[in-house]
Amino acid sequence: MNLKSSDFKSFDGVTLKVHEMGEGKPLLLLHGLFSNAHVNWIKYGHAETLVKAGFHLFMPDFRAHGDSGAPHAAEFYPENVIIKDMEALMAHLDLQVYYLAGFSLGARTCAKLVINGARPKRMALCGMGWEGLNGWGNRRDFFLECVRHYHDVKRGDDYYFPVQFMKTTGIDPIAAEHLLLSFADLDTDILREVDIPTLVICGDKDQDNGSGPLLADKLKNSQFAEISGNHMSSVTQKALGEKIAQFFNEDGV
Repeated sequence: MNLKSSDFKSFDGVTLKVHEMGEGKPLLLLHGLFSNAHVNWIKYGHAETLVKAGFHLFMPDFRAHGDSGAPHAAEFYPENVIIKDMEALMAHLDLQVYYLAGFSLGARTCAKLVINGARPKRMALCGMGWEGLNGWGNRRDFFLECVRHYHDVKRGDDYYFPVQFMKTTGIDPIAAEHLLLSFADLDTDILREVDIPTLVICGDKDQDNGSGPLLADKLKNSQFAEISGNHMSSVTQKALGEKIAQFFNEDGV
């Protein structure tokens, strides 16, 4: 599969890296916190599965992630900066008829985009439960502590494995702290009234962002699919890409 990567200047001039694969129906894929497009979508074959299913993939690295810019100045992290970035990218790509999927933070970003008026034909929220959308403050505070213990964490600490993952993916702790502080609450009352066919996918041992079945039950036009794994391991499962492809192709287009 041919992978093309390009630079995109966002609304404030910060450069985002956007990875692109395939031809066909446009699909915007959003990765999780402290991850990147390669780890979330390419490494374990999900991008290849979706390309073979007829999709043209756009996979950005979020600000302060992957190959995108990670400035240190707080001015580059206004409230909901990731949402502003993705709205700028979607306008740049001129997405009219498209599909939308995200994992963890990517799923939360999808939800916020829809609340703001984005209207994909179908959407997949992966690694996300109701509590992760309705009250994410505790998770944010935990990750802030991870960032603040980046240089002194010890094996056995609660923050040890998230920090090791951050180091593996090259996360800059200064940029990451600014980014985490930019996250704002979202209006789940608006989300519950949006009639977009939605698939919620979670691992059978994944409760990191709350209950996936409850999220599917709360949304107006949604169904739940379970795959194996916890929050970290479920993204490695081939079934993740397969279930997204199957659901998106059920619209008959």
